[in-house]
Formats: sequence, structure tokens, C-alpha cells
Amino acid sequence: MSTTIPGPDGKPRCRWCAAAPEFFAYHDTEWGFPVRDDPRLFEKLCLEGFQSGLSWRTILAKREAFREVFHQFDFNRVARFTARDVERLMKDERIIRHRGKIEAVVNNARRAQELVQREGSLGAFLWRYEPRPDQNHTPQTASTSVESEALSKDLKKLGWKFVGPTTVYAFMQAMGLINDHAATCAIRPQVERVRKTFKKP
Repeated sequence: MSTTIPGPDGKPRCRWCAAAPEFFAYHDTEWGFPVRDDPRLFEKLCLEGFQSGLSWRTILAKREAFREVFHQFDFNRVARFTARDVERLMKDERIIRHRGKIEAVVNNARRAQELVQREGSLGAFLWRYEPRPDQNHTPQTASTSVESEALSKDLKKLGWKFVGPTTVYAFMQAMGLINDHAATCAIRPQVERVRKTFKKP
């Protein structure tokens, strides 16, 4: 089976874009492009946690609502959420009303604050787990990696929730710690060009 499908412009895109029409824009402008911004990194870790057991299409459709209720994923604000805030979010039909996942976001916001105090930024910690350039990596052939397992293990030690190795691997793919665009995907060279000039946090 081919690893790509024709995109709206006829050029090849990663096959997973076929799952939903809205995936093409996300794939072409976000997925795999490196990110150093702490709120965006925190957002993606949280949303990947919410995706656990669900489809990314479901999460993407609700992303703006998630951003609204979690204050654009400003973890300094989310860290101040109380049990009353959790109950309020449990009644909000615009998001995934899963108590464990909502509580995990609040918990992880506090853990993110601790990491920033220790490391200077969330990005500085997360980007340490970028695979070495000399490693042989075949795009989209696995759901975990040595690095995602290591990052998952270390985050759990620091008290983070809903950060299993599969969740973390999807985060690494999306935030550009690895370029998992298919070898013939039209966007892969664009991501590579951005990665070459990207300054790690």
C-alpha cells in the first residue's frame, strides 16, 4: 500500500490525511513543523492525552473550545484551577468530558511550572529527547520509539499524567521533534528546510 495519497493540488500527502478533509490543512501547515513555544507544546501534550481512545478528528474539531476553556493552554493560569473548575468543565459539552483527562491537564500544568523553574522552559526539557540525526528512522512505521518511551518514563517520574509512550510519540511527530512525513510527501522537504534553521529552546 502506498504511503501517500494525492492532495487537493494533486501532489502527494501522507496517507493519514485521507481520514478527514480537514486533515490536509493541519498536515500542510502544522504537523511535523518544529515548535519551541511553551504554551503550544503544553497544548499538544494535553490534547494528545485527550485523544487517548479517541480519534484526532474528534479532538481537532474541539480544539478551539479546548483552547478557550484552558486559557490558550497558559499553564500558569490552568495551574490555579480548583475542583470547582473541574466540575464546571465536566458540564461543558463543547469538550471531552472525561474527569481523569481534565484533572490531568490541571495536574500537568503544575508539573509544567515546576519544569520551567528547573529547566528555564518546557521546550528546553522536551527537545532533549529529539532523536539523534544519525539514527535510522523510517517514517510512520511505529507508534512508539526509544525516545518517546524515555520521555514518557521521565515525565511520569515527574508526576505527569496521560503521557504514555504512544501519546508522547504522537506529540513528538506533531511538534517536529521528528519528521515523520512520508518520504515522498510534498510537505516533507518543507519541514526539513524549517528544521535546518530551527533554534532549539
